[in-house]
Amino acid sequence: MARKVQHVRASDLHGYSRLAIDGVIALTRLVEDMHRNISRAPGAVRGPAAAPAAGVTGLVYRSIRGATRLVGGSIGAILARLAPLLDEEPSSAAREAVIAALNGVLGDHLAATRNPLAISMRMRRAGRALELTREGLAGVVERPCGHIVLLVHGLCRDDLQWRRKGHDHGAALAADANVTPVYLHYNSGLHVSTNGRAFAAQIERLLEAWPVPVVELAILGHSMGGLVARSACHYGAAAGHAWPRRLRKMVFLGTPHHGVPLERGGNWVNAALDSTPYMGALARLGKVRSAGITDLRYGSLLDEDWRHRDRFARSGDRRICVPLPEGVQCYAIAASIGKRPRDPRAAPLGDGLVPVRSALGQHPDAALNLAIAESHRWIAYGMGHLDLLNRKPVYERIRRWLLSPG
Repeated sequence: MARKVQHVRASDLHGYSRLAIDGVIALTRLVEDMHRNISRAPGAVRGPAAAPAAGVTGLVYRSIRGATRLVGGSIGAILARLAPLLDEEPSSAAREAVIAALNGVLGDHLAATRNPLAISMRMRRAGRALELTREGLAGVVERPCGHIVLLVHGLCRDDLQWRRKGHDHGAALAADANVTPVYLHYNSGLHVSTNGRAFAAQIERLLEAWPVPVVELAILGHSMGGLVARSACHYGAAAGHAWPRRLRKMVFLGTPHHGVPLERGGNWVNAALDSTPYMGALARLGKVRSAGITDLRYGSLLDEDWRHRDRFARSGDRRICVPLPEGVQCYAIAASIGKRPRDPRAAPLGDGLVPVRSALGQHPDAALNLAIAESHRWIAYGMGHLDLLNRKPVYERIRRWLLSPG
């Protein structure tokens, strides 16, 4: 008898209720701040006030937050007990997609508050987590071979979404050649460097447990996934892992190596609101976006790019240069909504999210320019960011690069 597929689990309800409680408390603080700033005497306001409201007003706001926490704690306790009893059925792709999107936007908050909705990093195949032991892999990976392709998804997505409109690059590669695709599932709202370090450790465990000797390793990264892969290469080498010596090729699909204009614009708006006394409270709404999103401002890969810094503060590109890994053949595909090379929309708009030059790793500063060989770069015209996941010309280019000898 087929098992029932769950679209919503008890643990999801627990997570959503906790998120709703957090939202009510945060909104109460926002309104309290606006109330306090507006009520202050004109001319006395030089910046947003930091102290809580006093008197009856303060009591009202404190009461709202206290009651919200009390109700939320009771609901959470009930759902936490129910979750182990009700969450045994397989998950649906729709459920996974919603949770992946939520993690992309709020993933750092979900992880910090230990919310059940937070995604824990794992390697997966067909949506099933791999136990990184020889026994665990033998039971899940059928006919493993010595050529592995790791697929790393982008922001707000999950490993199941490599399949788009009936096509999956990993499955197609497995059908065309003797390779085994393995998919990373991770919380894309965490810092890229946090995911990069964890990914490096996961790859090391995967190769140690692989049932047959690993001859060659390749990585295919879409969007943010390419940044996570580059970060993993850095931290894997720094930790002395063995897997970087097996890595032969990396293909980047629409990876924002030098960031995306949309996040830089959001940072500018956030800074403008923060500098205005009466609007400072509203700047909190802009700060809801995750650490993973703010890393896309310039394409940050390392802890040093964000540690001990206000990630919402207005600043220029201060990231540390991270070159491509030595001895690895790196390829980059950029998409452009322009129909042809001379289309005026081609370069600046790119695929609607990532500019062409950013996707190709090109930068006017020689220290930041990734210098990917011209023969290893390709622009897919008449395509958007997600079209890179399923268009036939894109797959043919990936196939040619990953399956060719050398």
